[in-house]
Amino acid sequence: MKRIFNKQMLVAAIAVIVGLGVTDAFAQKRKPVIRKKRTTVTKKVVVPVYSVPSGTVMRTRLNSKLSSKTSTEGSTFTATVTEPVYSNNGVVVIPVGSTVTGRVDSVQKARKGGKPGTIDVSFTSVRLPNGTTRAINGSLTDLDTKDGKSDNEGSASGDKMKHRKLIFIGGGGAGGALLGAAIGGGKGALIGGIIGGVGGLITETQTKGEDVDVKSGTEFGVYVNQSVSLPKFNEATVRP
Repeated sequence: MKRIFNKQMLVAAIAVIVGLGVTDAFAQKRKPVIRKKRTTVTKKVVVPVYSVPSGTVMRTRLNSKLSSKTSTEGSTFTATVTEPVYSNNGVVVIPVGSTVTGRVDSVQKARKGGKPGTIDVSFTSVRLPNGTTRAINGSLTDLDTKDGKSDNEGSASGDKMKHRKLIFIGGGGAGGALLGAAIGGGKGALIGGIIGGVGGLITETQTKGEDVDVKSGTEFGVYVNQSVSLPKFNEATVRP
C-alpha cells in the first residue's frame, strides 16, 4: 500500500515538473506586447487673407535712379511704399516701408529728330517688413486726380475704365522724366505732370530728344492690374 502511494506521489511530482517546463517554454515563445505610442494630431491654424482689389494704386518712392542711358531690358529696381494699402474691407495688408520690385521691360535711348528716351516698366512683387512676399501684376501710373484718387484711408484707388499703362519718357533741359501713355508713344502721348527736374515738351526742332533720368526719390503710383490676397499685416510674422 505504501509502495503504491509512493508511486502515485512520484507520478504527480513528475507531472508537475513537466507541466512547469511546458509553461516556461510557452512563456518564452510568447511575443512581447508592443504598445503603440499615441500620436498627437495638431490642427493647422488657418490664417484669414484679405483682398487688395484690382485698380488699387500703391503710392511708392523710387530707391535708385533709372536712366535710359544705363538701364537695360530685364534689369530690376525697387521702390518703397509710402502710404499703407488697405484691403477692400479696411484691413492694412501692405504697410508703409514695404518694398515693391519692378522690372525694366524695354528701354529706348534718345534719338535724333527729337525722339525722347523711354523706359517701360512693370512691377512683379511686394515684400512686407515682416518678410511676407507676394507676386503682383502692377504697372506704372501717376498719382494725379485723373488716374489715382486718394481716399481717406491713405491708399489710392485708380479709375479702371480710364486707366492707361504709362511709361517714363524723357523731357526738359534737365532731363526730367515725364509720364507718357505707352499706347501711341512719342510726344503726342504725354499726359502726366513732371516728376523730376525741369520739364518741357519735346519739339521736332530739337536735334536730339532728352534721355529719361528718373531720380532716386521720385514718387509714382503702382497700379494693381490683378487682385492680390494677403493676411492682415503683423510685424511678428516669421520670415520665410
